[in-house]
Amino acid sequence: SDRVMELIDRYVPEKHTARANTGSLAKLLLWIEERALLTDDDDDDDDEASAEVLCHQSDYISMSLMHEGLDSGKKCTVTSDWHNCLKLGYDVREREFPSWMRTLLEEGAGVPNPDSILPAAVVSPGEPFGAISPAVASRYGLSSNVVLVGGTTDSNAAFFAAAGARPEAGTAVTSLGSTLAMKMLSGAFVEDAGRGVYSHRFPRFGSSDDDEDGLWLVGGASNVGCAVLRQEGFTNEELAELSAEIDPISDSPLSYYPLTKKGERFPVADSAKQPVLTPKPDDRKEYLHAILQGIGDVERDGFRILGELGASPTDPTIVWSCGGGSKNDMWISMRERRLREGGQQGGVEVRRAKNTEASYGAALLAAASFED
Repeated sequence: SDRVMELIDRYVPEKHTARANTGSLAKLLLWIEERALLTDDDDDDDDEASAEVLCHQSDYISMSLMHEGLDSGKKCTVTSDWHNCLKLGYDVREREFPSWMRTLLEEGAGVPNPDSILPAAVVSPGEPFGAISPAVASRYGLSSNVVLVGGTTDSNAAFFAAAGARPEAGTAVTSLGSTLAMKMLSGAFVEDAGRGVYSHRFPRFGSSDDDEDGLWLVGGASNVGCAVLRQEGFTNEELAELSAEIDPISDSPLSYYPLTKKGERFPVADSAKQPVLTPKPDDRKEYLHAILQGIGDVERDGFRILGELGASPTDPTIVWSCGGGSKNDMWISMRERRLREGGQQGGVEVRRAKNTEASYGAALLAAASFED
């Protein structure tokens, strides 16, 4: 609502990722605007009701596994994780909810005790924090020794699936789906909400020691992507046949920005940016060549922008490809060449990821915490 965005503009720092109108902070404020949350101050020991606390989906599932379901009205503390709390406003560098967030909730949203509606603990993804309830284990035929660990987001889990749970800085994953999404592991924190760029603190595994600055999973997403291929009428068979005829070491003379409609978010934030798919050649192979080159150039520019914003290293060393577009061997070769030509270091490799399912990445994340 307008009121929610006014509060975000007034209290949330410039370029902070929590300024997004689709983030969990905006959703929390909208919920409070529509119906005030029940807080500890409202709680009545003679009533079954208890204070309401924000839960992300993974938090809710974890709490249900620990407390035999959450529909009984019993009180329980909520534990969340760095990744899910990022867009809520959690300070991933200081590892705490910032003072501006408490001020926003108390002064702007009228919550008397902001801490009462926020997760009580925020842990590293993959960090053990509790055990399954014996009753839940029995009900679902699970071991009573099941340990619950901090969760993550679906896109970060997909990164773990493609790159593994312990990649080195410079490892990147590009998702070539209907849109284009890029993530790179960086030694430096990067943030620019205006372009949708933010940094997730990378998990620490098997240790409670302070990881100092650690590593950061830096990401950005473009509206450019493979959806344009369907829009322009390319079938799977045509894509395979024409791609086999394209020379990946040759440049198309055409310079496209292959959006499907007006508006771009990364590597440039321009809601008025128009698709560029002209001039259109009569030869379908040349047309495809220019479109694939255009998408690849957005990927190249995206990694360049991440480097300019402070990512370290400035260029990826290896890019794992996933999504439908990763099946195209010619395109992998074309993208690798143009990334090498456009980068400052020049040694990047582009490969197809063997695993891309978020569920696989989540399993890797959990298992990594228990490795010797």
